[in-house]
Amino acid sequence: MKILIVGSGYVGLVTAACLSSSSHNTVICVDSDPSKISRLKQGVMPIYEPGLKAVVDESVLAQRLFFAEGIRAGLALIESSPGDLPDLIFIAVGTPQGEDGSADLRYVLAAAREIGQSITAPAIIINKSTVPVGTADLVKGEIAWQLFQRKLFIDFDVASNPEFLKEGAALEDFFNPDRVVIGAQNDATREQLISLYRPYVRTEEQILTVGVKEAELIKYASNAMLATRISFMNEIANVCDRFGINVDDVRAGMGSDSRIGPAFLRPGCGYGGSCFPKDVQALVRIAQSVGVEPLVLSGVEARNKRQKQYLAERMISRMGKDLDGRRICVWGLAFKPDTDALREASSIDLIRALCLAGAEVRAHDPVAHDVARHVFADLIRNGKLVIEADPLSAAAGADAIVLVTEWAEYKTLDFSAVKTSVREAVIFDGRNHLDHELLKKLGFQYVGVGRS
Repeated sequence: MKILIVGSGYVGLVTAACLSSSSHNTVICVDSDPSKISRLKQGVMPIYEPGLKAVVDESVLAQRLFFAEGIRAGLALIESSPGDLPDLIFIAVGTPQGEDGSADLRYVLAAAREIGQSITAPAIIINKSTVPVGTADLVKGEIAWQLFQRKLFIDFDVASNPEFLKEGAALEDFFNPDRVVIGAQNDATREQLISLYRPYVRTEEQILTVGVKEAELIKYASNAMLATRISFMNEIANVCDRFGINVDDVRAGMGSDSRIGPAFLRPGCGYGGSCFPKDVQALVRIAQSVGVEPLVLSGVEARNKRQKQYLAERMISRMGKDLDGRRICVWGLAFKPDTDALREASSIDLIRALCLAGAEVRAHDPVAHDVARHVFADLIRNGKLVIEADPLSAAAGADAIVLVTEWAEYKTLDFSAVKTSVREAVIFDGRNHLDHELLKKLGFQYVGVGRS
C-alpha cells in the first residue's frame, strides 16, 4: 500500500516507522515543520523511543519510508512513482489541551483543509489522532468545503483508527497489539484497513470494527479507565498510610481477583504524560457537552492533582517547612521510564515545591536530562537546581533522596556507596520501586507510598 501520514510527532512517526517496516508498504511522513523534516532526513529522531531509530533507518535505507514538508509535497512524492495515488491518508497530528480542558482540534482541521486543497482523486482519510466524538464529521465537512471551493467532486471517506501506543513501549504495542480498533461506515474502507493491519495481529478477532463515533470514544474511555485505576489505588494508599498498613498486601489481594486483575494498580505520586491528564479532562468536557455530569472522571482528575503533592508533603512533614540549606536528591524526571517526556510529570510539581521551600535540588534522569534543562531553565539559572550526570553524584551530600521515576537502573545502584555519600540516609520512594527491606538493613530510613 501507499500511505501518507500527516504529522511526524510521536504517533505519526511511530506509525510511519512501523507500517514502513513491511515490504508491502511505502510510507510518506509529512510535517509542516521544515526543521523537523530536515532532522528526520538526517536520521535525527525528534523523540526518544526505544528501537525507533533502528526501524526508521532500516525503512529509509530500503526506500520504504520518506519524509516531506507538507501534504502537497508528500502527494507529489507518491505521484512520481508507479501507481501514483495514496491508498490511505492518516491524520496523526497533535490534539493539545485547550484552555477549558477540551481537545484543541486546530491541527486536525488544518490537516483536513490541506488535504481538501490537495487531493485530485478518491481518497480514504483516517483520523489517528485522539479526537472527540464527532470529529470525523468535522474533518469530512472541511475536506468537502475545500473540494467545493475547487469545483471538484471527488469521492472520499473519513474513518477513525485510534492509537494505543505506550511511550517507552510503542513499537511493541504496534507490532503486538491487544486490539486494533477500526471505526468505519463504508465497507470498502473497513476492508482496506483490515488488510493493512492483518500482518500485525495474531488472529483477526483482535481487529475490532465499530462505527466511527464509537471508535472515537473508545480511545478516551480506555485512557480514562486506566487513569481511574491509578487514582483509585493512590487513594487506597493514602488510607493505608493513615492506618499504618501495607498497600502491597492490599493490592495483591485485590489484583488476585480475576474480575479486577493486577494491571495499573501500583500506587505512586500521580500519573503524567501526554495522554492520561489531557484525555481525562477532554472526556470530562465531552460528557458535559451532552449534559452528563462526570462525577467519577472529575474525582479521578482531582485525586491525581492531589497525589502530585504527596511526596513534597511527606518530605516537608518529616523535614520541616523551612528547607533552607537542605540538599535534596531527585532520581527520575520523566513522567515514566523509557521516555524523555516530562509533560505533566510529577517531578515538576515536586521540584518546584522543594525549591519554593528553600531546598537546593540535585537531580538525575538517564534520558530526560536535556528536556529537563529546558523545563527547569529558570531554576537552573537561579542555582536552585543542578542536573547531574549520574545518580551517585546527585545523591552526594544529600539530606534526603526522593525517587520519582521507576527507572530500572535505580534498583541496581550500590546503596552501600550511596549511604556513605549522603548527609542523612533517608529515601522517599514515590513509586514503591526500591527494595525497602534491603534499604532498612543498610540503615536507611525508608518512606514509600502506602507503606507506612
